[in-house]
Amino acid sequence: MIFVTGCAGFIGFHMCRKLLEDGYTVLGVDNMSDYYDVSLKRARLDILLAHKNFTYRKNDISNKEAMTILGQDFNDITHIIHLAAQAGVRYSLINPYTYVQTNVMGQLCMLELARSLPHLKHMIYASTSSVYGANEKMPFSITDRTDTPISLYAATKKSCEVMSESYARMYQLPLTGLRYFTVYGPWGRPDMALFMFTRAILNDEEIPVFNNGNMQRNFSYIDDIVAGTLHCVLSPRDNGTHKLYNIGNNKSETLMDYIQTLEMVVGKKAKIRFEPMQNGDVKETIADISETIADFAFAPQTDIKDGVPNFVNWYRQYYNV
Repeated sequence: MIFVTGCAGFIGFHMCRKLLEDGYTVLGVDNMSDYYDVSLKRARLDILLAHKNFTYRKNDISNKEAMTILGQDFNDITHIIHLAAQAGVRYSLINPYTYVQTNVMGQLCMLELARSLPHLKHMIYASTSSVYGANEKMPFSITDRTDTPISLYAATKKSCEVMSESYARMYQLPLTGLRYFTVYGPWGRPDMALFMFTRAILNDEEIPVFNNGNMQRNFSYIDDIVAGTLHCVLSPRDNGTHKLYNIGNNKSETLMDYIQTLEMVVGKKAKIRFEPMQNGDVKETIADISETIADFAFAPQTDIKDGVPNFVNWYRQYYNV
Protein backbone atom coordinates (compact mmCIF):
# COMPACT_ATOMS: atom_id res chain seq x y z
CA MET A 1 0.00 0.00 0.00
CA ILE A 2 1.18 3.51 -0.87
CA PHE A 3 0.20 6.30 1.50
CA VAL A 4 -0.25 9.79 0.00
CA THR A 5 -0.82 12.86 2.18
CA GLY A 6 -2.57 15.88 0.71
CA CYS A 7 -4.51 13.59 -1.63
CA ALA A 8 -7.10 16.26 -2.45
CA GLY A 9 -4.42 18.84 -3.18
CA PHE A 10 -3.03 19.68 -6.60
CA ILE A 11 0.03 17.42 -6.78
CA GLY A 12 -1.42 14.86 -4.37
CA PHE A 13 -4.51 14.35 -6.51
CA HIS A 14 -2.50 13.80 -9.68
CA MET A 15 -0.13 11.51 -7.82
CA CYS A 16 -2.96 9.35 -6.47
CA ARG A 17 -4.70 9.17 -9.84
CA LYS A 18 -1.53 8.01 -11.57
CA LEU A 19 -0.86 5.37 -8.91
CA LEU A 20 -4.42 4.07 -9.15
CA GLU A 21 -4.25 3.96 -12.95
CA ASP A 22 -1.06 1.91 -12.62
CA GLY A 23 -2.80 -0.61 -10.35
CA TYR A 24 -1.46 0.38 -6.93
CA THR A 25 -3.50 0.34 -3.72
CA VAL A 26 -3.55 3.86 -2.30
CA LEU A 27 -4.41 5.32 1.09
CA GLY A 28 -5.05 9.05 0.93
CA VAL A 29 -5.28 11.58 3.74
CA ASP A 30 -6.35 15.22 3.52
CA ASN A 31 -7.82 17.61 6.09
CA MET A 32 -9.70 19.58 3.38
CA SER A 33 -8.27 22.90 4.56
CA ASP A 34 -10.15 26.01 3.43
CA TYR A 35 -6.93 27.80 2.38
CA TYR A 36 -8.56 27.79 -1.06
CA ASP A 37 -11.85 26.67 -2.58
CA VAL A 38 -12.84 23.42 -0.87
CA SER A 39 -15.24 22.52 -3.68
CA LEU A 40 -12.23 22.15 -5.99
CA LYS A 41 -10.64 19.75 -3.51
CA ARG A 42 -13.91 17.85 -3.22
CA ALA A 43 -14.13 17.52 -7.02
CA ARG A 44 -10.62 16.05 -7.12
CA LEU A 45 -11.41 13.70 -4.25
CA ASP A 46 -14.62 12.47 -5.91
CA ILE A 47 -12.56 11.31 -8.90
CA LEU A 48 -10.25 9.33 -6.63
CA LEU A 49 -13.11 7.81 -4.63
CA ALA A 50 -14.44 6.24 -7.82
CA HIS A 51 -11.45 3.86 -7.77
CA LYS A 52 -11.93 0.66 -5.81
CA ASN A 53 -8.28 0.58 -4.70
CA PHE A 54 -8.47 4.00 -3.06
CA THR A 55 -9.13 4.53 0.65
CA TYR A 56 -9.64 8.00 2.08
CA ARG A 57 -9.32 9.28 5.62
CA LYS A 58 -10.05 12.88 6.58
CA ASN A 59 -7.24 13.60 9.00
CA ASP A 60 -4.79 16.35 9.86
CA ILE A 61 -1.21 15.14 9.41
CA SER A 62 -0.08 17.35 12.31
CA ASN A 63 -2.38 15.46 14.72
CA LYS A 64 -0.01 12.96 16.30
CA GLU A 65 -2.78 10.83 17.83
CA ALA A 66 -4.59 10.53 14.51
CA MET A 67 -1.38 9.56 12.70
CA THR A 68 -0.52 6.99 15.35
CA ILE A 69 -3.92 5.35 14.96
CA LEU A 70 -3.64 5.45 11.16
CA GLY A 71 -0.28 3.67 11.35
CA GLN A 72 -1.83 0.96 13.48
CA ASP A 73 -4.83 0.53 11.17
CA PHE A 74 -2.72 0.45 8.00
CA ASN A 75 0.55 -1.20 9.05
CA ASP A 76 0.98 -2.68 5.55
CA ILE A 77 2.09 0.70 4.14
CA THR A 78 5.28 0.22 2.10
CA HIS A 79 5.76 3.71 0.65
CA ILE A 80 4.89 7.21 1.86
CA ILE A 81 4.49 10.19 -0.48
CA HIS A 82 4.13 13.14 1.88
CA LEU A 83 2.75 16.09 -0.09
CA ALA A 84 0.44 17.73 2.45
CA ALA A 85 1.64 21.21 3.43
CA GLN A 86 0.62 24.79 3.95
CA ALA A 87 1.85 26.25 0.68
CA GLY A 88 2.33 29.79 -0.56
CA VAL A 89 5.00 32.36 0.18
CA ARG A 90 2.71 35.38 0.49
CA TYR A 91 0.15 33.74 2.82
CA SER A 92 2.95 33.04 5.29
CA LEU A 93 3.10 36.79 5.89
CA ILE A 94 -0.55 36.73 6.99
CA ASN A 95 -0.89 33.46 8.91
CA PRO A 96 2.56 32.27 10.03
CA TYR A 97 1.34 29.91 12.75
CA THR A 98 -0.33 27.51 10.33
CA TYR A 99 2.98 27.03 8.48
CA VAL A 100 4.78 25.82 11.59
CA GLN A 101 1.85 23.65 12.66
CA THR A 102 1.23 22.02 9.27
CA ASN A 103 4.71 21.89 7.79
CA VAL A 104 6.99 21.38 10.79
CA MET A 105 4.71 19.49 13.18
CA GLY A 106 3.23 17.64 10.21
CA GLN A 107 6.68 16.51 9.07
CA LEU A 108 7.53 15.33 12.58
CA CYS A 109 4.32 13.30 12.76
CA MET A 110 5.05 11.71 9.39
CA LEU A 111 8.60 10.81 10.41
CA GLU A 112 7.29 9.24 13.60
CA LEU A 113 4.72 7.33 11.54
CA ALA A 114 7.43 6.18 9.13
CA ARG A 115 9.60 4.70 11.88
CA SER A 116 6.60 2.80 13.29
CA LEU A 117 5.77 1.02 10.02
CA PRO A 118 7.25 -2.50 9.83
CA HIS A 119 7.21 -2.76 6.02
CA LEU A 120 8.29 0.74 4.98
CA LYS A 121 10.60 0.76 1.96
CA HIS A 122 10.82 4.48 1.18
CA MET A 123 9.35 7.80 2.27
CA ILE A 124 9.55 10.84 0.02
CA TYR A 125 8.37 14.30 1.01
CA ALA A 126 7.81 17.56 -0.82
CA SER A 127 10.28 20.35 -0.28
CA THR A 128 10.50 23.47 -2.44
CA SER A 129 12.78 25.60 -4.57
CA SER A 130 12.04 28.40 -2.09
CA VAL A 131 14.66 26.93 0.29
CA TYR A 132 17.37 28.46 -1.92
CA GLY A 133 16.20 31.85 -0.68
CA ALA A 134 18.73 34.64 -1.20
CA ASN A 135 21.14 32.38 -3.09
CA GLU A 136 22.26 34.31 -6.18
CA LYS A 137 24.16 31.49 -7.92
CA MET A 138 22.26 30.06 -10.89
CA PRO A 139 21.16 27.42 -11.53
CA PHE A 140 20.28 26.19 -8.05
CA SER A 141 22.20 23.02 -7.22
CA ILE A 142 21.54 20.50 -4.48
CA THR A 143 25.05 21.19 -3.22
CA ASP A 144 24.31 24.93 -2.73
CA ARG A 145 23.85 26.26 0.79
CA THR A 146 20.25 26.87 1.84
CA ASP A 147 20.66 28.75 5.10
CA THR A 148 19.30 32.11 3.87
CA PRO A 149 15.52 31.58 3.50
CA ILE A 150 13.62 34.80 2.85
CA SER A 151 10.13 33.55 3.74
CA LEU A 152 8.71 31.60 6.65
CA TYR A 153 7.34 29.07 4.16
CA ALA A 154 10.89 28.39 2.96
CA ALA A 155 12.17 28.22 6.54
CA THR A 156 9.60 25.58 7.50
CA LYS A 157 10.48 23.49 4.45
CA LYS A 158 14.18 23.75 5.28
CA SER A 159 13.28 22.55 8.78
CA CYS A 160 11.63 19.50 7.21
CA GLU A 161 14.85 18.67 5.38
CA VAL A 162 16.97 19.00 8.52
CA MET A 163 14.59 16.87 10.59
CA SER A 164 14.58 14.21 7.91
CA GLU A 165 18.38 14.06 7.89
CA SER A 166 18.40 13.44 11.64
CA TYR A 167 15.63 10.81 11.51
CA ALA A 168 17.32 8.94 8.69
CA ARG A 169 20.49 8.71 10.79
CA MET A 170 18.85 8.02 14.16
CA TYR A 171 16.27 5.49 13.03
CA GLN A 172 17.76 4.10 9.80
CA LEU A 173 14.90 5.41 7.66
CA PRO A 174 15.00 5.55 3.84
CA LEU A 175 14.08 9.17 3.08
CA THR A 176 14.10 11.48 0.05
CA GLY A 177 13.17 15.16 -0.22
CA LEU A 178 12.06 16.62 -3.55
CA ARG A 179 12.50 20.35 -4.13
CA TYR A 180 9.68 21.15 -6.55
CA PHE A 181 9.97 24.09 -8.96
CA THR A 182 6.80 26.07 -9.86
CA VAL A 183 4.38 23.25 -10.70
CA TYR A 184 1.38 24.07 -12.92
CA GLY A 185 -1.30 22.27 -14.90
CA PRO A 186 -4.96 21.14 -14.88
CA TRP A 187 -6.62 21.01 -11.45
CA GLY A 188 -4.03 23.52 -10.19
CA ARG A 189 -4.21 25.71 -7.11
CA PRO A 190 -6.22 28.96 -7.40
CA ASP A 191 -3.44 30.91 -5.64
CA MET A 192 -0.89 30.05 -8.33
CA ALA A 193 -0.01 32.51 -11.09
CA LEU A 194 -1.42 30.64 -14.09
CA PHE A 195 -4.77 30.08 -12.38
CA MET A 196 -5.06 33.72 -11.25
CA PHE A 197 -3.91 35.10 -14.60
CA THR A 198 -6.32 32.94 -16.60
CA ARG A 199 -9.27 33.91 -14.41
CA ALA A 200 -8.37 37.60 -14.57
CA ILE A 201 -7.91 37.69 -18.37
CA LEU A 202 -11.19 35.88 -18.98
CA ASN A 203 -12.97 38.26 -16.58
CA ASP A 204 -11.33 41.33 -18.13
CA GLU A 205 -9.55 42.14 -14.85
CA GLU A 206 -6.06 43.40 -14.12
CA ILE A 207 -3.31 40.99 -13.18
CA PRO A 208 -0.57 42.04 -10.74
CA VAL A 209 2.91 41.33 -12.10
CA PHE A 210 5.60 41.69 -9.46
CA ASN A 211 9.12 43.07 -9.83
CA ASN A 212 7.79 44.83 -12.93
CA GLY A 213 7.76 41.50 -14.74
CA ASN A 214 11.48 40.87 -14.27
CA MET A 215 11.04 37.30 -13.00
CA GLN A 216 12.24 33.91 -14.23
CA ARG A 217 11.05 30.42 -13.35
CA ASN A 218 11.34 26.74 -14.27
CA PHE A 219 7.62 26.26 -14.96
CA SER A 220 7.12 22.52 -14.39
CA TYR A 221 4.14 20.67 -15.85
CA ILE A 222 2.25 18.42 -13.46
CA ASP A 223 2.55 15.23 -15.54
CA ASP A 224 6.34 15.57 -15.59
CA ILE A 225 6.40 16.15 -11.82
CA VAL A 226 4.22 13.11 -11.15
CA ALA A 227 6.34 10.89 -13.41
CA GLY A 228 9.54 12.05 -11.71
CA THR A 229 8.08 11.62 -8.23
CA LEU A 230 6.87 8.12 -9.04
CA HIS A 231 10.28 7.13 -10.42
CA CYS A 232 11.85 8.40 -7.22
CA VAL A 233 9.51 6.80 -4.71
CA LEU A 234 9.78 3.37 -6.37
CA SER A 235 13.58 3.56 -6.62
CA PRO A 236 15.32 1.53 -3.90
CA ARG A 237 16.65 3.62 -1.00
CA ASP A 238 18.94 2.10 1.61
CA ASN A 239 17.90 2.39 5.22
CA GLY A 240 19.59 5.27 7.00
CA THR A 241 19.99 7.36 3.86
CA HIS A 242 18.48 10.77 3.16
CA LYS A 243 18.90 12.43 -0.23
CA LEU A 244 17.62 15.63 -1.78
CA TYR A 245 16.77 16.32 -5.42
CA ASN A 246 15.65 19.26 -7.51
CA ILE A 247 12.63 18.29 -9.57
CA GLY A 248 11.31 20.64 -12.23
CA ASN A 249 11.63 21.65 -15.85
CA ASN A 250 15.20 22.25 -16.98
CA LYS A 251 14.12 25.02 -19.35
CA SER A 252 13.82 28.44 -17.73
CA GLU A 253 11.14 30.92 -18.88
CA THR A 254 10.60 34.58 -18.14
CA LEU A 255 7.33 35.54 -16.50
CA MET A 256 6.46 37.84 -19.40
CA ASP A 257 6.94 35.02 -21.94
CA TYR A 258 4.67 32.88 -19.76
CA ILE A 259 2.00 35.59 -19.82
CA GLN A 260 2.34 36.08 -23.58
CA THR A 261 1.85 32.35 -24.12
CA LEU A 262 -1.30 32.52 -21.98
CA GLU A 263 -2.59 35.52 -23.95
CA MET A 264 -2.23 33.61 -27.22
CA VAL A 265 -4.06 30.59 -25.82
CA VAL A 266 -6.92 32.59 -24.27
CA GLY A 267 -7.13 34.93 -27.25
CA LYS A 268 -7.13 38.12 -25.19
CA LYS A 269 -4.51 40.59 -24.03
CA ALA A 270 -3.86 40.76 -20.30
CA LYS A 271 -4.42 43.99 -18.41
CA ILE A 272 -1.14 44.11 -16.54
CA ARG A 273 -0.51 46.11 -13.38
CA PHE A 274 3.20 46.17 -12.67
CA GLU A 275 4.14 46.12 -9.00
CA PRO A 276 7.40 46.00 -7.03
CA MET A 277 8.88 42.77 -5.69
CA GLN A 278 6.77 41.15 -2.98
CA ASN A 279 8.28 40.53 0.44
CA GLY A 280 9.48 36.92 0.66
CA ASP A 281 9.56 36.36 -3.11
CA VAL A 282 12.64 35.72 -5.25
CA LYS A 283 13.51 37.05 -8.69
CA GLU A 284 14.68 33.76 -10.21
CA THR A 285 14.36 30.05 -9.53
CA ILE A 286 16.36 27.99 -12.01
CA ALA A 287 17.02 24.31 -11.34
CA ASP A 288 20.06 22.13 -11.87
CA ILE A 289 18.42 18.71 -12.27
CA SER A 290 21.51 16.77 -13.39
CA GLU A 291 21.48 14.50 -10.31
CA THR A 292 17.75 13.87 -10.72
CA ILE A 293 18.26 12.83 -14.33
CA ALA A 294 21.21 10.61 -13.45
CA ASP A 295 19.66 8.84 -10.44
CA PHE A 296 16.12 8.12 -11.60
CA ALA A 297 15.86 9.09 -15.25
CA PHE A 298 13.74 12.18 -14.68
CA ALA A 299 13.08 13.71 -18.10
CA PRO A 300 10.72 16.70 -18.35
CA GLN A 301 8.74 16.49 -21.58
CA THR A 302 6.26 19.36 -21.54
CA ASP A 303 6.96 22.86 -22.80
CA ILE A 304 4.75 25.79 -21.73
CA LYS A 305 3.44 25.95 -25.31
CA ASP A 306 1.75 22.60 -24.60
CA GLY A 307 1.22 22.82 -20.85
CA VAL A 308 -0.50 26.23 -20.76
CA PRO A 309 -3.17 25.24 -23.35
CA ASN A 310 -3.84 22.05 -21.37
CA PHE A 311 -4.52 24.13 -18.27
CA VAL A 312 -6.72 26.66 -20.06
CA ASN A 313 -8.76 23.89 -21.69
CA TRP A 314 -9.33 22.32 -18.27
CA TYR A 315 -10.23 25.70 -16.74
CA ARG A 316 -12.80 26.46 -19.46
CA GLN A 317 -14.39 23.04 -19.05
CA TYR A 318 -14.39 22.98 -15.23
CA TYR A 319 -15.80 26.50 -14.86
CA ASN A 320 -17.98 26.28 -17.97
CA VAL A 321 -16.37 29.38 -19.50
